[in-house]
Amino acid sequence: MKVTFPHMGNQYVATKVLLDELEVENIVPPECSKDTLDIGTQHSPESICLPLKVNIGNYIESIKQGADTIILTGSCGPCRFGYYSILQKEIMKAMGHNINFILLDPPQGDYKSFFARIFKLTNTKNPYKIIKALAKATRVLYLVDEMEEVSCYKRPRQKKIGEVDIYYDGFHKKVRKIHGYREVSKLIKETINNIKSIPEDPNREVIKIGVIGEIYTIIEPFVNLNIHKKLGNMGVEVSTSLKISRWLTEHLYLQPLKLTGEKKIRNMAKPYLKTMIGGHGRETIGHAIDYAKRGFDGVIQIYPFTCMPEIVAQSILPTIEKDFDIPYLCLIVDELTGEAGYTTRLEAFVDLLIRRREMGISDKLLSRN
Repeated sequence: MKVTFPHMGNQYVATKVLLDELEVENIVPPECSKDTLDIGTQHSPESICLPLKVNIGNYIESIKQGADTIILTGSCGPCRFGYYSILQKEIMKAMGHNINFILLDPPQGDYKSFFARIFKLTNTKNPYKIIKALAKATRVLYLVDEMEEVSCYKRPRQKKIGEVDIYYDGFHKKVRKIHGYREVSKLIKETINNIKSIPEDPNREVIKIGVIGEIYTIIEPFVNLNIHKKLGNMGVEVSTSLKISRWLTEHLYLQPLKLTGEKKIRNMAKPYLKTMIGGHGRETIGHAIDYAKRGFDGVIQIYPFTCMPEIVAQSILPTIEKDFDIPYLCLIVDELTGEAGYTTRLEAFVDLLIRRREMGISDKLLSRN
């Protein structure tokens, strides 16, 4: 069995560690690219959301390297993500690929079936080995998210633009060539320390933007056209509202215990959106309010074309903008999104926020005089 999985930001690092520790042969899909998207678009329904198209491209590229089994997470509720596994199986079958799918969706009370899928993937029924591997993968997930946060903090402050990405991009080249928790965690920690040691410009003015929206599009750099790097090099510190580490903790550890780590965010959203509408629509609203209360200069919502939960959230964000005095920009992505126009919109939004801050400072000085 040679296992592969969808590529989603830095998640592949933890998934690779999990499979390495379980001694399951795995094939990490190549970084998402235009070729990946072209393959997926060619074989997917035209109106389906962008993440599925990229996933199909991931699978085909991995199958060419010898993969014969795909693992993916599942979901339930209004979001189309819950139907991904069914639709993807049909697409792969229509393409003539006889490939196994192992779906790791929430148990919903059927723990016998859930653990049967776990045992099939891990090729063991030893709970200690499975739990130990999962714990190591979770630690890696938090470490790699920490590396992302450190990079986002340092980019707008580095003296020499591009220095952060020498280490950051170098990490992604090296990590594919090493094996297991010990080597990967060591490399992540070294990368974090190297990025932290980069000299800063103490006189640089930094603005803060919160990135909100559908989890895949705000985490996968190819899909969001490397928004973290673009904004960082424009002098913006970026905070991403959703992270895989928090998503895993919420769905794997807290949800089965009827607990949630998102209570604060959901309570913030409640006056504007009282119920779960699928995907992360409610969280988009809650995080926008949270960023406003934390003094961020603006928020950017990113979501794939036709994503219903985010369309609902987008209709509410103008009210959030007015009530909390925080500018927002909405970016909708699909296979036709052009980088030039996308970058121009980002630059214009950043210029607006800089000007707004300058005017706020000027107003305060005038009021004092």
